[in-house]
Amino acid sequence: MNELCFAVVGTASNKAELLYIWEKATPEAKVIIILLLLFSILAWSVMTSKAIQMRRAKRLNQFFTSEFKNQPHVLNMFDRRIQAEGCPLFMVYQAGSQELDARLKGAAGEARRKNVSLKAMEHVKRTLENTVAQESLKLESGLILLAIAVSGAPFLGLLGTVWGVMSTFSGVAQAGSATMAAMAPGVAAALVTTVAGLLVAIPSMFGYNWLVHNLRVRTVELDNFAQELVSKIETEYLEEE
Repeated sequence: MNELCFAVVGTASNKAELLYIWEKATPEAKVIIILLLLFSILAWSVMTSKAIQMRRAKRLNQFFTSEFKNQPHVLNMFDRRIQAEGCPLFMVYQAGSQELDARLKGAAGEARRKNVSLKAMEHVKRTLENTVAQESLKLESGLILLAIAVSGAPFLGLLGTVWGVMSTFSGVAQAGSATMAAMAPGVAAALVTTVAGLLVAIPSMFGYNWLVHNLRVRTVELDNFAQELVSKIETEYLEEE
């Protein structure tokens, strides 16, 4: 291995190492490296945008929870026409409040009744469940791209390495010369695709795990809030049989 490193450094003494390896790489390896570069740009874009989205959702959820707990009645915030776009908990509250308001007013749109029936309450619950699922999907969108980068980039890099080593040994066999100087550039150029694959996969793995953890936390928050909202609606508006 040391002889291989010395041979590569000696041949590329007047050139930058990566530039020299790029020049010696096969066309297939160059295509794979370009693909991995595009994967890396896409992965970092997804990680950055999702991290901003998760942090914003966390901050807005905290503000909304504080405001919601201070209101005396379930529909106070809805009646005040408060808007909090980008807040998952608010979207659940807004959907539930709209459905509850419609059930209290009836089809004719008259003044609100004091209570809703058990059947109407089931409609409110289903609306809340659907909204929770929709908000969870919004937070989850894009994570599949990171999963693909984590699992696919190393194999893509390995493909480039195996292909490059195969081409190198094939060229050596045809030339009939098995010297280190003949083999080292091709092997080094082949190995760089594996390095490129790992450079894509490793940051993507850490980013994916962090985002999945935050997604689970936000999803639990949505479920807990939906249950709390249902409990308050039932306490305040469900008619007693």
